[in-house]
Amino acid sequence: MKQLLLIIILFSTLRADEKNELIIDIEKSLMATCCWSGTVYDHGNKEMEIQIASMVDNGKTKSEIINFYTDKYGERVLSIPVAQGFNIFAWLTPLFFGFLGLLIIFTYMRTSKNDVSPMINSSKSNVKYNDEIERELKELDS
Repeated sequence: MKQLLLIIILFSTLRADEKNELIIDIEKSLMATCCWSGTVYDHGNKEMEIQIASMVDNGKTKSEIINFYTDKYGERVLSIPVAQGFNIFAWLTPLFFGFLGLLIIFTYMRTSKNDVSPMINSSKSNVKYNDEIERELKELDS
């Protein structure tokens, strides 16, 4: 009899842990609707926490709960945007700029310092209209 009681307590404890993990996972997936500044888990929106816990206790799945909030508030309530339509840019833009930055750094590092052409030091004889420029500069000085 003691063994049966122990098994029942063990399974109820495991079931409670599964529910707690599911609640935490859902809270991390949804934005707090009171101020939209963080997830329910981070912000601590008590109203949503109680509502999510009651839904889990009633046997609803994660997708059902998330669909309930998405229907009520729209995609804005999701902490991670769905990767379809225009939201794909939210996923691809950082990757694009990351690769672009790496390409620029790689190109810069690959350019040898010896490849840089030296500055041309021109003498007076190579400058076209040098005499005319000098004369006009002297006129401006006087």
